[in-house]
Amino acid sequence: MTETKQILALNRFDAERARGLDGRLGELVARRQRAFGVSSVLFYEQPLEIARAEGVFMFDASGKPYLDVYNNVPVVGHCHPAVVAAIAQQAGRLNTNTRYLYESLTTYAETLLGTFPAALSNLSMTCTGSEANDIALRIARAWTGGSGFVVTETAYHGNTSLVMEVSPSSYRKGRELPPHIRTIPAPDSYRLAPGEDLGEVFAGHLQRAIDDLEGSGIRFAGLILDTVFSSDGVFADPPGFLARAVERVHRAGGLFIADEVQPGFGRTGDGYWCFGRHGIEPDVVTLGKPMGNGFPMGGVVTRPELLECFCAETGYFNTFAGNPVAVAAGQAVLDTLQREGLIANANSVGGYLRDGLWRLAQSDARIGDVRGAGLFVGLEFIGVDRAPDGALASHVINAMKERGILIGAAGAYGNVLKIRPALCFSQANADQFLTTLQAVLDVG
Repeated sequence: MTETKQILALNRFDAERARGLDGRLGELVARRQRAFGVSSVLFYEQPLEIARAEGVFMFDASGKPYLDVYNNVPVVGHCHPAVVAAIAQQAGRLNTNTRYLYESLTTYAETLLGTFPAALSNLSMTCTGSEANDIALRIARAWTGGSGFVVTETAYHGNTSLVMEVSPSSYRKGRELPPHIRTIPAPDSYRLAPGEDLGEVFAGHLQRAIDDLEGSGIRFAGLILDTVFSSDGVFADPPGFLARAVERVHRAGGLFIADEVQPGFGRTGDGYWCFGRHGIEPDVVTLGKPMGNGFPMGGVVTRPELLECFCAETGYFNTFAGNPVAVAAGQAVLDTLQREGLIANANSVGGYLRDGLWRLAQSDARIGDVRGAGLFVGLEFIGVDRAPDGALASHVINAMKERGILIGAAGAYGNVLKIRPALCFSQANADQFLTTLQAVLDVG
């Protein structure tokens, strides 16, 4: 039986190999391990020393360029001039907490909220997606009076104490689920039985989890989902399949939390938010990673009555969230997405990339599935009888790195390439990726 993997174990550098590194690289790894201990996480069989980045490329200390199709934080491109200038100018003028009036903060909130359904009209700023998800869970508990949550089996939503409970992909082997958490299978369209309806199957799993919570005397508070199921292996289709699950959530008195930390800000190519693909309106939406294009930002968008309920229970304040420099970065990101047509580019180039990957799949049986939306794509490697092939994925990731392309893995077995470049990714960049992947697969 194929063994599942913890999320941080996917293409992680093995510290035991540090003794085999020499020169500057070995020294840097040793210093890092001494300073950070076991909390240090590096990628690849041989770690990279990255010196700078621009657009869709990162450059190591020797100047070698790497096409970055992994990091979804720089949504408009690494070190975008407009974002850099906005941060620098504001940092030279003012930066402190939000207990003062700044027109820029209100303007930013109004602009951001304008991309959401009208009922989602309040924004609470945070510094990270983890903080945002922590607040979202607390809102659900305050509003419903319940503590029970349902998540997918390999979900990842962050690293606060509360959010770790709903992030089973981070659990070490042998750790049990908290008694108030239930997990359900990801909506795996690739392994769906003939004649089955994905929406009904997923909603059925959810209903059984809700019933089990209630049967255990635990009131259901909500369902939290990364709307593109990134850690589960990337599942975006068919559009609309989530609607029946959200209906079950509301029928049971819970809230639906849409975690848009990874798929948000236009990455899926048909609007700002991936939940829009399903024609649904979440009760709470959480934001993070790409919000400031590298500047730490996060947020919670919700209805006023839900936020009022939460704030009646706690005097929430975040010192750094919504500070003027963060707001400048966030506004520059929104302006750049619009000015450069990056959401439309994600849609067109993403389609071009998936078409190219499907052509590779037609001549290579090891590619089982190509899926996703916009510039968030999953490529699944398989063996006999569709068994997940995590070893092949790991080989490809490291071989691609040696050829100048950075990519990572996803899925319970680490057998899915997770492809999510900056939204300025071009067809020429896609061709470079496709050509390199073909070459790596041809070698073995």
